Amino acid sequence: MVTRIPAASQGAHGTHATAAAAARPPRTPGLPPAARKAATAVQKNVRRAATGMLGLSGERMSKVDTAWLRMDSASNLMMINGVWTLAPGITWEALCERVEQRLLQYPRFRQRVLEDAAGATWVEDRHFDLSAHVLRETLPHRKGRSMQRALQDRVGELAVQPLDPRRPLWQMHLVEDFVGEDGQAGSALIVRIHHCIADGIALISVTLSLVDGGAEPPQRKSRAGQNAATAEDWIADALIKPFTGLTVKALDLAGDGAARSFKLLAAPEKAVHHGLSGTADMARVAYQLVSDAAALALMPDDSTTRLKGRPGRAKRVAWCPPIPLDEVKAIGKALNCSVNDVLLSCVAGAIGGYLRSLGDDPTGQEIRAMIPVNLRPMEEAWKLGNRFGLVPLVLPIGVANPIERVYAVRERMNALKGSTQPLLAFAMLAAAGLMIKPAQDALLNLFGRKTTAVMTNVPGPKEALTLCGARVTQCMFWVPQSGDIGLGVSILSYGGGVQFGVITDTTLCPEPQQIIDAFAPEFAQLSLLTLMLPWGE
Repeated sequence: MVTRIPAASQGAHGTHATAAAAARPPRTPGLPPAARKAATAVQKNVRRAATGMLGLSGERMSKVDTAWLRMDSASNLMMINGVWTLAPGITWEALCERVEQRLLQYPRFRQRVLEDAAGATWVEDRHFDLSAHVLRETLPHRKGRSMQRALQDRVGELAVQPLDPRRPLWQMHLVEDFVGEDGQAGSALIVRIHHCIADGIALISVTLSLVDGGAEPPQRKSRAGQNAATAEDWIADALIKPFTGLTVKALDLAGDGAARSFKLLAAPEKAVHHGLSGTADMARVAYQLVSDAAALALMPDDSTTRLKGRPGRAKRVAWCPPIPLDEVKAIGKALNCSVNDVLLSCVAGAIGGYLRSLGDDPTGQEIRAMIPVNLRPMEEAWKLGNRFGLVPLVLPIGVANPIERVYAVRERMNALKGSTQPLLAFAMLAAAGLMIKPAQDALLNLFGRKTTAVMTNVPGPKEALTLCGARVTQCMFWVPQSGDIGLGVSILSYGGGVQFGVITDTTLCPEPQQIIDAFAPEFAQLSLLTLMLPWGE
């Protein structure tokens, strides 16, 4: 829960004053300056961690969002990367004006993150500079390489460049002069947003506020915690005061006092009496951790393929032209399958075909893909944050017959319907957000050991969008992979078409375009075989 204490409501004798007084170093005659300086530093750090721990300054980051914040690794940064192509082109000035009018209405995009011992807090960036977030890009021209390939290479480079932690965790890179594969002159927009800000479904809401005619985001109501004063009094008495002694004895006592205070966080029934609202759910989530982790650990390992292994530190992306959504629906109707069944079957076929093209035999092999499942009503997507679970889907990459493969996918998708696994995965992420990073890594690496890919299927706008007067001709995005997962697959429906995109670690898959090139033939083969099936009267 978020606890806010409006600054205007705190008088000279309010709780902020109480905490400040508790933190003020007492004057101790004869204390060496070095000791006084060290003690003051300790007080400041403890006060920052303590107030941040309960969200008493800024807005406390949720446990799940904290897990995503801490999940960055050298091989996989937790960024959602997206690309829009626009025709005709737009200017950097027009984009900046639109971002200022619309995107910055969401507080998250003006806030930076402050981490502390117990988590993280969203705080306003007092030195916010829009030019540090909306950047101009010029793609390098190389003989024999198209601008599309140059754009793909640049997206791959940016996917491994961390966002500046001193600023809000997002950036847009505008290529003002871009010519796509269709020969149309226009612009390209690369977007990078850290996953701790929002998930893919929530970012659709952000997208719809940016485009021409988009509505401004609803205004979030400020919520003041009912136990705010009590909570800050507790901090002043139990955490800050023990650190105000400037002698060695006082610092020793402070260590015991801090230990007792932090113990309250592990005992919610005691913490409630000290004004710590919202910690009971912490215990409930943690209670599920052992059983959920055990169930995940018992999943059989994936088949060993060249797509699984330890990733390096370079990424590459690729995407295909849109496939008409009506054609996908027609195949699904003829085979009594969902659109998802059809698309995921083609993905499995493309991956299997890619492995065959390299001389591997995927017959009988399967790989597991973690698929996000939305857990919130769409009307609440504007609130941002992460509200999704994960289900493990085993893809039959070794089944060569497209009809047989689509029915195998349908059977596995049906088995997941009504499953509690998305909720359990969400609870595990929440529990991971409570842990120190080494413990969190150990838990989340379970996903990586059992998984080859992360796969997302997001329904985008049905009608074509315009931005600053330019039509959005294509849009694509890629969600991050965690741990040692080196393959990300994205499916996005938009404007009557469906796009398929891949992001790969170059150590495991140097040329993702080869997977993309296998997708359209797989779809065409499935479509042809569907037409050849006997039709009833």
